[in-house]
Amino acid sequence: MTLRLNRRNFLGTAAASAAAASLPLRASAATPFTMQAAWINDAEFAGYFIGIDEGYYAEEGLDLTYLSGGPDVIPESTIIAGRADLALTTPDTTIKAIVDQGAPFKIIGAQYQKNPIGIVSLASNPILEPKDLIGKTLAVPPVNVISVNAMLALNGIDPADVNIVPYAYDPTPLIQGEIDASLDFTTNVPYTISQQGVEATSFLLYDFGFTIYNDTVVVTEETLASKRAELVSWLRASRKGWDENFKDPNLWPPKWADTWFAGTGRTIENEIFFNNAQQPLMESPAGYMAMTEEGIEANLRALSEVGIKGTRDMFDTTLLEEI
Repeated sequence: MTLRLNRRNFLGTAAASAAAASLPLRASAATPFTMQAAWINDAEFAGYFIGIDEGYYAEEGLDLTYLSGGPDVIPESTIIAGRADLALTTPDTTIKAIVDQGAPFKIIGAQYQKNPIGIVSLASNPILEPKDLIGKTLAVPPVNVISVNAMLALNGIDPADVNIVPYAYDPTPLIQGEIDASLDFTTNVPYTISQQGVEATSFLLYDFGFTIYNDTVVVTEETLASKRAELVSWLRASRKGWDENFKDPNLWPPKWADTWFAGTGRTIENEIFFNNAQQPLMESPAGYMAMTEEGIEANLRALSEVGIKGTRDMFDTTLLEEI
């Protein structure tokens, strides 16, 4: 099967993504198993780093290969190409691929219960809710424009009333006053801005109607059928890793300065901020990685607002029930 895919939207091909993926880091265990992350090594993936370093995957009988992500890595392409058994991505890209292209995907877990993507602005010129964007300039990565437009529409705002310009994941234009706000990870960018001596504020798209998960765990139907036991083991070890991480979000990032975080260009203080900020977005009464019926319904409802008509059977919660 050939699919048109793009990171957190679909642009490339499975073969192109396979060539772009980063080199793996391994943990020693019995059964080979590979996961594809959605982004570069940072606190977003702390639970998996702990699972590898502390032997949680090995205890489950998995020889885990961890593939880092990045701007040129298309997670779904990696599993289509057979380079990974599962990928972390977003439900909009996965469900769009299922609906539009018949992609054989299933979503089996969700890291972020609330998507950390949001509107970031300066405290000196605060954008605190969607209506504050009217007449303002908002920088948005091209792949996320559809999500922003949905959030605006959900709040009764005509997207034409907001000046949306391209954003390249650089807060400099915001700091310099060239734009009024940007769309980015609220768990990270406010800290980055604060390091320039400027205070930032933010709000989540999730809190204003665009209620989707993030870092959803996606597999092919073939992998679900042939490696179900391994997938359950991966989910169990991952939950254990996240449980351990959030016992003290300040503890683990300094340990990885010369390993997982080496060469990223980010400070350990930044990663500590990130790790603390993401905890409330990941917590669920059902445990880390959970998908509740209410959460799935909220995802489907939000995606329908952008014309992505998913169905309940695209989510498989039965593996989580086996943890």
